[in-house]
Amino acid sequence: MPQFRLRSLVLLLLFSVLAFAKAKEFVMPQVYPAKTYPAHDEHTNEKVTIAADPYDMPDKASIFQIKYLEQGYLPIFMVFTNDGDTPISMYDLKVELVTHNRDKIPAASEDDLYRRFSHIKRRGDEASRNPLPIPLPGGGPKVGVNKNQRGELSTALFAAKAVAPHESQAGFMFFDVSDLSQPLAGARIYISGVTNGSGQELMYFEIPMEKYLSYTPPGSTKQ
Repeated sequence: MPQFRLRSLVLLLLFSVLAFAKAKEFVMPQVYPAKTYPAHDEHTNEKVTIAADPYDMPDKASIFQIKYLEQGYLPIFMVFTNDGDTPISMYDLKVELVTHNRDKIPAASEDDLYRRFSHIKRRGDEASRNPLPIPLPGGGPKVGVNKNQRGELSTALFAAKAVAPHESQAGFMFFDVSDLSQPLAGARIYISGVTNGSGQELMYFEIPMEKYLSYTPPGSTKQ
């Protein structure tokens, strides 16, 4: 009888571990039209809207395995909606978080994120944020994160290069806010490099993050 109970306990523990692992598997948030998010910028003439939804609170950030906020990176879910009849291109996309002090923080590359997770400091004399001073994630191992976390990051990162007519593309961009106590207060997201089907660049997009901070869901009251 004790042996049976021990076996049952082991099986129960195993199932609990498997259930927990499955629960922690990253799932991309459902994508809605960009104009439905509190913080967005809509270009009615071009029929393009871009939204920014920060995952700045523990309840929202709980979808991730990696503790981006603890590593100094703010995840922002970016949604690009094309309500026009022709595709838009984002091959030259540039996205920056502009703070209230006018500091410009570019969206982090995958290399930037792995470097932070591995606690590898930048020398400061690199040509840009993308080239690495050491051969990190080219073909070698991505240290600092496990296989599941690498899969999460690969899935989460915004990677779309175009948006088809009447569709949306979305994904996470990460901004290094390690030196900021309130990175969203008075900040805005600046987006450029979006082009229409004729190859003409659209006017830049600017999303005030105060729209997100001051948003009150329907039916609730401000404290």
